[in-house]
Amino acid sequence: MENTTAVTTGEVRLSFVNLFTPRANQPGQEPKYSTTILIPKTDYATMQRINASIEAAAQKGATSIWNGARPPQLATPIHDGDGLRPNGEAFGPECKGHWVLTASSKQQQAVVAADMSPMIDQTRVYSGVYGRVNINFFPYLNSGKKGVGAGLGPVQILRDGEPLGGRISAEQAFGGNGGGVGFAPAPAPQGWEQAAPPQPGYGQQPQPGFGQQPQQGYGQQPQQGYGQQPPAQQGYGQQPLAQQGYGQAPQQYGQQPPAQQQIDPITGRPMPGGPVWGI
Repeated sequence: MENTTAVTTGEVRLSFVNLFTPRANQPGQEPKYSTTILIPKTDYATMQRINASIEAAAQKGATSIWNGARPPQLATPIHDGDGLRPNGEAFGPECKGHWVLTASSKQQQAVVAADMSPMIDQTRVYSGVYGRVNINFFPYLNSGKKGVGAGLGPVQILRDGEPLGGRISAEQAFGGNGGGVGFAPAPAPQGWEQAAPPQPGYGQQPQPGFGQQPQQGYGQQPQQGYGQQPPAQQGYGQQPLAQQGYGQAPQQYGQQPPAQQQIDPITGRPMPGGPVWGI
């Protein structure tokens, strides 16, 4: 016999996903596995099956727990994503253009991938992912309130979607090159940046460009440029060159300097024939 209260959706989007760990909506309530299901309003086939299953659950409730009478105002789990929540607040922007319902279960349900293999990687099951959900609608009587609830069945994950609630993927966080957020790789130099010479480090002398003279530091000897003759170095024991005075003839190599005439210390006159050593 076909179970008319159960339906499997077409492709839907999941939100508030708690498929691997049960969660209580309020303190003191029993934790349950649950997810909110966003059904596109354009998926008329799925909504027709859902409405038929809700009607079948209502008929079952009338014959079992509602004393044979169907309530005039039947509470259902279906909400208009373009309207307001039961508490009067507006639905989130992801709910626009969708029918919204929440299904839950006390027992953990199977979660499979598109190829029907068990979903081992729980990070692929998140709020915003797309999939299909099996839902079982049932009648309830709670504190005098009569309605139809949605029981969670197996879930199939079909494809990724934009995460909801601020969740980001590893690729968004770190990128394809391992740089991360705020860690973009430095771009290659372009234009004038490529021609910029390297800057000297602390304590290093900058290298002169071609045809340029190096700068002379304080107290340093100027360096010799290309094509210049180095100054003659004075060797050990050599006499420094005499300063040439204005109007004087330069001294020729190999000539002896003229001897100075000696003065007689007694007479005060020049001594003829030069000095006589020992007198």
